[in-house]
Order: sequence, then C-alpha cells, then structure tokens
Amino acid sequence: MITRGLLGSLLLSLVIAPWLVVETSWAFLIRLAGVIGLYALLALGLNLVVGFVGLLDLGFMAFYAIGAYTAALLSIHRVPFLVSLAAAVTISVLVRIAIGIPGLRLRGDYLAIVTLGFGEITRLVLNNWDSLTNGPKGLPRVGQTIAAPRFFGFTCSTNIHFYYMILVCVVLGVVLCYRIDHSRIGRAWAAIREDEVAAEILGVPVARLKLLAFAISAAFAGTAGAIFVHWERFVTPESFTFWESVLLVCAIVLGGMGSLPGVLMGAVLIIGLPEALRTLLGSQFINYRYLIFGLALMVIAVYRPQGLFPSRRRALELTLEGGE
Repeated sequence: MITRGLLGSLLLSLVIAPWLVVETSWAFLIRLAGVIGLYALLALGLNLVVGFVGLLDLGFMAFYAIGAYTAALLSIHRVPFLVSLAAAVTISVLVRIAIGIPGLRLRGDYLAIVTLGFGEITRLVLNNWDSLTNGPKGLPRVGQTIAAPRFFGFTCSTNIHFYYMILVCVVLGVVLCYRIDHSRIGRAWAAIREDEVAAEILGVPVARLKLLAFAISAAFAGTAGAIFVHWERFVTPESFTFWESVLLVCAIVLGGMGSLPGVLMGAVLIIGLPEALRTLLGSQFINYRYLIFGLALMVIAVYRPQGLFPSRRRALELTLEGGE
C-alpha cells in the first residue's frame, strides 16, 4: 500500500531533482525525464481504455499525432499556446468519438484491427497531405516557426521548463484517473471489462461508457501532442508509427493493466531504461533492446500475467479466472 507520505516524498524528489543536475554532465536526464513524462501521460490515457475497460487499442498514437499537428498549425499562425492546447484536445476528442461510435460496436481482435488501421491511415494522411502538413518534410515549413509557450508573460524555452509542465500534467492525469477509477464510472468500466453482456443486462450503459473512455483517453493524447510539438518546435509523421503504439501497450502490460503506479513504472522501464542504458553501455545496446523487451514481456506474461504492480481488482480477476 502506497502511503500519502511516500507519494509526497516522491513528488518532492521529482520537483527538486532537476536542480541537482542542471549544471552537471547529467543534465541530459532532465530531457529524458520529460520524454518519460510524455509517454507516461500517453500511457495513462491508453490505460483508461486497455486497463479500465479492457479494450485493445493499437492505434492510440494517431490521436497524439492529431493533437501535435493541430497545435503546430495553430502555433505557426501565432495562436497562443493555451488556445492551441485546448484546440488540440478538442479535435483529438472529436475524432476519437467519430471513430468510436461505429468502431466500438466491435469487440476483441476486431476492434484492435480497426484502431490499428486508423493509426496507419492517420500516419499516411499526414505523410501525403502536403498542402496542410508539408508531408514527410514536417512542420514548420521554411520561414515559419512554432512559438514557445507563454504563461502570463513567462516563456517556456528550456528542458527544465517543459519538465515541470509535463510533471504537472502527469500529476493531474494521475489524480483524474484515480478519481474516475474509484467512482461509479470506474466500477461500471470494471463490470464491462469482466463481462460486457452481464453488465448490459444489469443496466450499465455499455456503449456510452465505452465511448466516454475513448473520449477521455484522447484528451490525454491531445495534451501530450500539443506539449510535444511546442517542445520540439518540429513535427513529422515518423514520430507516430505503429511501433510507438505497441510500446505504449507494452508499458501498460508490463506495469500492470489498470494500475496507476504500474502504468507509470511501465513507462519508465519501456522508455527511460533503454535510453539510460544506451548512455551507460554504449549505443550498440539500442540494437538489442526490443529483443530484450520482447523476452521480458514473454516471461512476465507467463509468470506474472497481472504485471509488476497490478491493481487489486485486476489481480483478483486473474486469480478467480485461474481458479476456474
């Protein structure tokens, strides 16, 4: 059981840590931590669908891309960051709902195929719609710029600024997910995950709640996309491949589906550990990381199917299934 004191100490250390390394040779860890935070934010959003509701989504990066390109296009036209962020979230949610209304009539592998297909369609559209996205060359075009975010006269321009922005978003995301999980909506999602037909017979509005999970998850992706593009000041379709969606699913499975600490730890292990080891062990390690992760996931699936830090509810479900 994670106590409030432990959570407070962990949060305090995350706030203080960047200032301990910012003037040292380890300053690159600030950027690495920011990247981990972005993927943690994405994993939290995908966990609402995969972990809480039990729907396999293999195209989640498409909504990350939609949020990123929406924010980039607006920023190029001098739209303030907060407005472009709100627009990125809104567009991502609306597209997610438009895909979810027909797509959520499917279940299991069929839904996974639909989301996978939409993810690839999105990447191909971004890659070929030259008049809007500049195709594979990316945005901004020559002579254009993506402005740095500004808050009440303060400009976010360094890695440490974006680190704190991402940290705030991740903390808010964790709080939101925790509150939802312990609400009537969270319990209804658990019922849908365990037995969709039984939940519908008992009066749970299955279609509406599945669509709600889709919409909220897209808000996480849109937020991450807007922050990403303002941080990088550049975006191309190659940042949103199918493999990135697979990594997000791996992070959730590795940490524990439905578990907030597990999802965060999964993002750290999947994204942060390889980069840290590449720095410590040399760039040659990067050629083998996917093999190592694949083997690790196979071992965990066999010997710890609930993940490294499973939620109590999910672990109980697996235990009951095993007893049957």
